[in-house]
Amino acid sequence: MIRNERMTVVSQKEIARNIFELVLEGGLTSDIGTPGRFVHVRAGEGFDPLLRRPISITSTDEQAGTMTLIYRAEGKGTRLLAEKSAGGSADVLGPLGNGFPAEAARPGSKALLVGGGIGVPPLYGLSKKLKESGVEPVHVLGFQSSDVVFYEEEFSRLGETHIATVDGSAGEQGFVTDVIKDLGMDFGVYYSCGPMPMLKVVSGAMAGTEGYLSFEERMGCGIGACFACVCQTDANEKGYVKVCSDGPVFRAGVVNL
Repeated sequence: MIRNERMTVVSQKEIARNIFELVLEGGLTSDIGTPGRFVHVRAGEGFDPLLRRPISITSTDEQAGTMTLIYRAEGKGTRLLAEKSAGGSADVLGPLGNGFPAEAARPGSKALLVGGGIGVPPLYGLSKKLKESGVEPVHVLGFQSSDVVFYEEEFSRLGETHIATVDGSAGEQGFVTDVIKDLGMDFGVYYSCGPMPMLKVVSGAMAGTEGYLSFEERMGCGIGACFACVCQTDANEKGYVKVCSDGPVFRAGVVNL
């Protein structure tokens, strides 16, 4: 059930250059369920900016009633959001979208999780879920440079973790697909989130393996009414899917890359 709630800011901190970790507390947390879903957050207190910002859910703690969001402060809205501090509040709409099917990975198998930049956060909650289910997660995380790398230690606690940076300032120099080629492992399933070009290359590299891709698209309403986040597909008789309501997670091969 989608709800609109004024959630309390528990904490907020910058964990890499322009990358912020925001922890919110509220009843909405108990509705999240599947990892990979997102919320629509009102950045300011008024109507400027008018549109909410879609932010993927990094993880939840139902016992504490908190959810963690990680986002990049790069525009007017997210810079406003970055000004919020502990004790304040945020207007949140959610949970929205369809998440990753963790059940697609069989207990005792290995699952490959591939993230790029701000596409990394939703994979953390998924990795925790897989680990709890007896699946061995292997993470390949790509960033531009060392100053924007985040959550390396957190992922490493859950499973084998590889970092790739374009400039070579952290981990292996190159792209996530360079790391994947060197792994030499058999995976029962893979999950990936990041920019469209990365998803295209990853799905090509993992052809023949069951996979699920989470897409990053600009959104207006977040509930499927405005058609701002439409992607073409040959697997749907309509010829399109809406990332916000049909996704953001799709089985590999559904969206035309």
